[in-house]
Amino acid sequence: MTAIISSFLTFTGVVTNMVKSREWSRKTREEVITLHRKGNGYKKIAKMLNIPRDTIGSIIRKFKAKGTVETLPGCGRKKMLTSTAVRYLKRRVEKSPRVTAEELRKDLSDVGTEVSAQTIRRTLRNEGLHARTPRRTPLLSPKNKKSRLQYDKSHVDKPQTFWDSVLWTDETKLELFGPMDQRYVWRRKNMAYEEKNTLPTVKHGGGSIMLWGCFASAGTGKLQRVQGTMNSLQYQEILDDNVMQSVTNLRLGRRWTFQQDNDPKHTSKSTTAWLQIKGWNILEWPSQSPDLNPIENLWWDLKKAVAVRKPKNVTELEAFAHDEWAKIPVDRCKTLVSSYASRLKAVYNCKRMCTKY
Repeated sequence: MTAIISSFLTFTGVVTNMVKSREWSRKTREEVITLHRKGNGYKKIAKMLNIPRDTIGSIIRKFKAKGTVETLPGCGRKKMLTSTAVRYLKRRVEKSPRVTAEELRKDLSDVGTEVSAQTIRRTLRNEGLHARTPRRTPLLSPKNKKSRLQYDKSHVDKPQTFWDSVLWTDETKLELFGPMDQRYVWRRKNMAYEEKNTLPTVKHGGGSIMLWGCFASAGTGKLQRVQGTMNSLQYQEILDDNVMQSVTNLRLGRRWTFQQDNDPKHTSKSTTAWLQIKGWNILEWPSQSPDLNPIENLWWDLKKAVAVRKPKNVTELEAFAHDEWAKIPVDRCKTLVSSYASRLKAVYNCKRMCTKY
C-alpha cells in the first residue's frame, strides 16, 4: 500500500523535485561540452565521466539554448506586490515619512492586496527607503528661516581670509554619564543583566559641567569651565579673561571677528554695551543656527574623546576635557573653517532649513 501511495504522489507531482538534485561543478560541465564537441555521444560521455546520461543531456541542451554552463538564477517565487503597489508605497512614505508599515499594510488590504508588514518593510528597503530615527534639529520659525537666508546672502562672497580671522565661540554641557557613553553591546539571550552588558546609571545624571570654548582656523583657543548658572556678568568676565589671550595665541591679527550665537546672555543690553566698549567686530548671527557654527563639530569630537577615557567624577571630567581640547589637531580646525563656504551653500540648497552640518 505504501508503494502505491508513493507512486501516486510522484505521478501527481507532489513528491517530484522535493529533493534537490546534485549540482555538478563548472569544470565538470565544461568537460561535458568539450567531449560533446569532439563528437562523443551522451552514453559515451556519461561512461567517461561517470555521470548519468540524463544529466549529460541536460547540460548539453542548456548549453545549446543559453550558450553557457553557468548556474542561472531561477524564476523564484512570484512577487507579492505589483509594480503599481510598490510605486504607491514609495509615494506614500515620501509624502508622509512617519507612516508605519502596519498602516501601509492596512491601506493595501483595503484595496484587496493582502501582505504582511514585514513584506512592506522589505520592499521599501529594496527601494532604498529605510526606517531611521529622525534627526533632532532646532525648530525654525519663518523669521528664523528669513534670517538664515539673509546671513547666507551677505556672507557667501566673503573671502577665505575673512573666515580664517573669525574666532568661533560657544558653550556646551559635558555629562559624566552622557549619551556618548551609550552604545550597542553584543550579548547572548538571557545575558542582558550581566555587568559587562549593562550601562551604569545614577540619579540626576551623575554630574555635569558647562564649558565655554573658542577656536579659529589656526587651532583651539582657551577653554574655561562655567561655574554655576551663567548670567550676563559672568559671560562678560569669561570673555574678558579668555578672548584676547586666544586672539593673540592664534595670531588672528588686528582685523579679527568675534562670533557668538544669540543666547539671551550674549545679546542682553549689558553684554551689548560691554562689547561696544571693547570695540570688537561682531559677526551678525541668525538665531537657531548651530549648524552654521563649526565649533559644534569640535564639541562632538571633544565629547567622544572624553567618553573614551571614562572619567569617574566631575574633577576627572573637567581635566580630561582640557586635555583633549588641547589635543585637537590644527588640521581639524583648519578643515572646518576652510569648508565654511559649503555650509552656506547647504543653507541655500535646503531652502533655509537645517543642514547636515
